[in-house]
Amino acid sequence: MNDIDEAIDWRGEAVSCEACPHQDLLARKRCRLKHACIHDRYARRIDRFLNWNRELANNYLKHPHFEVRAIAPKSADVFRLPGLLNDPEETVRWNALLRLPYRYLLRSRDDPHREVRIRVAAQMEPADLTSMIHDPDYYVRLVIARRLDPGLLPRMIDDPETQVRIILAQRIGGTFLPRLAGDRDPSVRLEAVRRLPAALLAMLPREPHWPVRYEIASRIDVGLLAPFAEDPDPLVREIASRRRGASRADEMLQEVVR
Repeated sequence: MNDIDEAIDWRGEAVSCEACPHQDLLARKRCRLKHACIHDRYARRIDRFLNWNRELANNYLKHPHFEVRAIAPKSADVFRLPGLLNDPEETVRWNALLRLPYRYLLRSRDDPHREVRIRVAAQMEPADLTSMIHDPDYYVRLVIARRLDPGLLPRMIDDPETQVRIILAQRIGGTFLPRLAGDRDPSVRLEAVRRLPAALLAMLPREPHWPVRYEIASRIDVGLLAPFAEDPDPLVREIASRRRGASRADEMLQEVVR
């Protein structure tokens, strides 16, 4: 028999309605074995029980099974929830935060678990995110880079994580794009070059990574394409030759028109 077809509690023992302090609920159809039961180890059954009996949620905020403690905050009195922010389980802490005032979210910016900090960063007001730009977890910083006001992004320009700097190159103000166009990682350089004004492309140093050279060759002034026509990569040579040929054809057409 599959475990889900059994009534087993969080300790692995069989659930017994006879030993349950909520036998009165059974008669009133406010609980059901293997369907809506606070003692069951399955979260869906616990959740269903507390949905049916919301007035009992306060009694289960300190239950030894973390699934119960994580579900109870959905229905418990809000004033009882701050105590859960010190719970050893991150799921419990986050579910409490979902219903608490914003000031408690701010207090959780240094939560020990990355999943809580990721969710905090996703919910905080952008103006409050600067205090988390040096978070030790790269994904927390990634969320911040996506949400921070563009004017504040330069504070993250030296982030050690490539994926964070890629987001910066996609969102940061134009003044800082030349710096990111010289980033040590070619993926960051490519994103910066895509946004860099064509007039500034000629100022870039010789690029070793061919996709970046291809992007430069596709946008740089046609008069500066000669070196790219001799590029070691065939795709770069092709785009350079195509643009030079198109430019010459335009010039010839203009001569005919005149």
